[in-house]
Amino acid sequence: MKKTLLVLGLALLFPALSPGWGYFGHRTIGQVAVYALPSAMQGFYFRHMSEIVKLITAPDERRESDPAEAPKHYIDMDHYGENPFGDMPKAWDKASAKYSADTLRKYGTVPWTVTEVKEQLTEAFKQRDTTAIIRLSADLGHYVSDAFVPLHTTENYDGQLTNQEGMHSLWESKLPERHIAEYKLDSDPGYYLKDPQGAIWQVVQSSYGFLGDTFDKEELVTRKFTPDTKYSYSHKFGKTRRAYSDAFADAYHKEVGGQVAYRLKQAPTMVASMWLTAWKDAGSPDLNALMAKKPTKEEKAALAAQLKTWNKNELVPEQQLIALQKEKAVERPDEIKSAEDAPATPAAFEAAPPAAPATPAAAPAAPEKVKVKTKGGDAPKQKEKIKKEKKADDGWN
Repeated sequence: MKKTLLVLGLALLFPALSPGWGYFGHRTIGQVAVYALPSAMQGFYFRHMSEIVKLITAPDERRESDPAEAPKHYIDMDHYGENPFGDMPKAWDKASAKYSADTLRKYGTVPWTVTEVKEQLTEAFKQRDTTAIIRLSADLGHYVSDAFVPLHTTENYDGQLTNQEGMHSLWESKLPERHIAEYKLDSDPGYYLKDPQGAIWQVVQSSYGFLGDTFDKEELVTRKFTPDTKYSYSHKFGKTRRAYSDAFADAYHKEVGGQVAYRLKQAPTMVASMWLTAWKDAGSPDLNALMAKKPTKEEKAALAAQLKTWNKNELVPEQQLIALQKEKAVERPDEIKSAEDAPATPAAFEAAPPAAPATPAAAPAAPEKVKVKTKGGDAPKQKEKIKKEKKADDGWN
């Protein structure tokens, strides 16, 4: 719950950086997309599934350090007039010639980003570059998933223009996180896309069509709440953050939850289809040959069991949805460091008087014998040889 409130608070504080689907949704889509692949690809992707699920949120993480990253996640179609899909050329060169590349980047490039990364993945398959295949598959999965979010197709991306601030995180993060057990995750299998560019534009247009319902249902539910019950507030670092309350989110989910579940179920199919198309366009290379070792019996059995669970829509009750599992803490070996690397002693401890010893203090150790040799020259150097008394054997020598 604390994690959810933190995500919502950050989305309200920095709405332009609010990530599509949130980490939870993206990771769910990435995992299900692996199950939606054909058998010729599944062995390779299943072995790297946990890595892909982890990397699929990397594009959102890059937004903090790369100013060119943010426009890749959305496209504000309402900026382009009353008939944006009729007026907007689908090819980048024609669209940039009509509106300018700067304008396109300002108002988002997600459909062109998808086709660009798909071509990069095709080349990675041709080069048999395993590392690039995994990384680009995760990136492609992220951008395709973002295109399924209605709020990624409008300038009013967070409801900030209609006094509905916080809509972005409410729709794509809080609803699926609270109600994932009610969703059907048995997505349709991926398929070859004859026109990947046309396919992703259809996704964007479909998302845009859901916008009216997305905002209208929020207004409908608002009538049943007072400001005190509609929002929850958190206080941290001297700042107050506002987010939709759990009660409001649950009421809103009754009105619009089917839409969220529908988009979440469709997204993995398109992600798998983009992966499949890139692989086919590269000549359908043998992915098993790219693995250091062939799939083991245990891996095959695990994949078969998960596919069965997925087909029965039981990933959540069987606790096999990775997004719901806590990440294991990284285990690090004990380290012995020098005193120079140790943190400074807090002033409170430095000022505290030494505690009285329970037993008489031991006799002072014998003084060390020090020999000092000095060499002449402009910058004399000294070498010290310290001769210590022998210690008794303590069992560590």
